[in-house]
Amino acid sequence: MKHIFNGGQDPPNKPTLLLLHGTGGNESDLLPLAKMVDEKANVLSVRGNVLENGMPRFFRRLAEGIFDEDDLIFRTKELNEFLDESAERYEFNRDNIIAIGYSNGANIAASLLFHYQTAVKGAILHHPMVPRRGVELPDLTGKSVFIAAGTNDPMCSASESTDLQSLLEKANAQVTLHWENKDHQLTMEEIEAAASWYKETF
Repeated sequence: MKHIFNGGQDPPNKPTLLLLHGTGGNESDLLPLAKMVDEKANVLSVRGNVLENGMPRFFRRLAEGIFDEDDLIFRTKELNEFLDESAERYEFNRDNIIAIGYSNGANIAASLLFHYQTAVKGAILHHPMVPRRGVELPDLTGKSVFIAAGTNDPMCSASESTDLQSLLEKANAQVTLHWENKDHQLTMEEIEAAASWYKETF
């Protein structure tokens, strides 16, 4: 997978921030955000392997808000295996990855949590949806998740955010749901809130 890796300070002990962009983005998009969250952490920023009308994504969708579940499952597995390979290649702690995703990137990050117990230690999800419904999640005890949502988000209803919180909590994850009176955009306020949560949590 196309990616950028930037080694941090004190790599054996610092987390690795896994950056996952939104539809039409790339591996450079969230690099400034990573510095705001933890400027000393390792950074692994990945580009989605799927193209939709020339725009990179992490998995296919059948229509807006309707995911191609088969492709989602396949791409989640592909990303999880890429994390295994990257940890070995760049010599960072595989058990200390914090995913930071926006929109489509947040959805694939949530899918990692839904499908693989040890994929990530925690996650910051900006405007995510529930990746799959009617599936049993792994035990997420010890995982911490921050969800940033917009009260006027036309692409991600309030119920998507609260449903995701509920599903993760039922799997024993610790979840913080943060609301902004905004739409689907990634705002400075929610980035700052996520950064504060990260510093308190990790």
